[in-house]
Amino acid sequence: MKYAFYPGCVSRGGTPELYTSTMAIAAKIGLELEEIIGASCTGAGVLQEKGRKLGDTLNARTFAMAERMGLTTILNICSTCQGVMSQANQRLLADPEYLKEVNEILAEEGLEYQGRVVIKHLAWVLVEEIGLDSLKPLITNPLPELKMAPFYGCYILRPSTALGYDEHPTRDQYLEMLIELCGAEPVNFAGRNKCCGFPILLINERNSLAMVGNHTHDAKEAGADAMVTPCPLCHLNLDGFQPKAQAQKGVKIDMPILHLPQMLGLAMGMSEKELGLQRHIVSTKRVLEKASVRV
Repeated sequence: MKYAFYPGCVSRGGTPELYTSTMAIAAKIGLELEEIIGASCTGAGVLQEKGRKLGDTLNARTFAMAERMGLTTILNICSTCQGVMSQANQRLLADPEYLKEVNEILAEEGLEYQGRVVIKHLAWVLVEEIGLDSLKPLITNPLPELKMAPFYGCYILRPSTALGYDEHPTRDQYLEMLIELCGAEPVNFAGRNKCCGFPILLINERNSLAMVGNHTHDAKEAGADAMVTPCPLCHLNLDGFQPKAQAQKGVKIDMPILHLPQMLGLAMGMSEKELGLQRHIVSTKRVLEKASVRV
């Protein structure tokens, strides 16, 4: 199965282990990912607040580039990218005159968005297009000793009208399904569908750290060995700022945060190095021990 691959900014910079682990499991599954070379950032929600048309034009440019590649499904690995691109696409398709204005700008680069693109996060592709039954034979190293807390983040859940929840109402359960596929136990906790705090980090660090501390501590109190997220921005906050968050909260948390393809890779028998698990701020050593994988 071939997709136009949009890795996003963070997996190519702040969390490169997400990119490498995605490519590793894609090869195992048989996903053919053709990267959209030269695509820009989605704007991550911030750009649209100051200039929505600019943000929508940048996303339309990416959509048009995928169409030019002859591909109509864009696969991404970032919840934030999923949300921003979905909302931009919804606005463009809802207003033909607006799309025409945007295409006039894109014409300067020889591009035109024809409105044929579908944007899908890796988690959605795995459940809806590959299917859990097809993935099951690839789980050669199941993880029955691990309890995993799913953390969705904001943008892959809201607004549901732009994210296809009318057609796929169980998308807010896909992480649990994939955790169970890997042989691990899903852990329910209060923060699973709340914001990680990253969007306010630069304007209100104290509250952002409080959110990190609350989510990771709640997951630990619920019995989780680790958390898994489909969003690298959530990963940056929950993993990278967890030491400061636990200092602010005054409790030791020490909660490993895994990217979705890292969890899948562990269950497929891949090594710590292949999945980049040695790069994390919060040590993944206990996870690796319980997963019984080679280092």
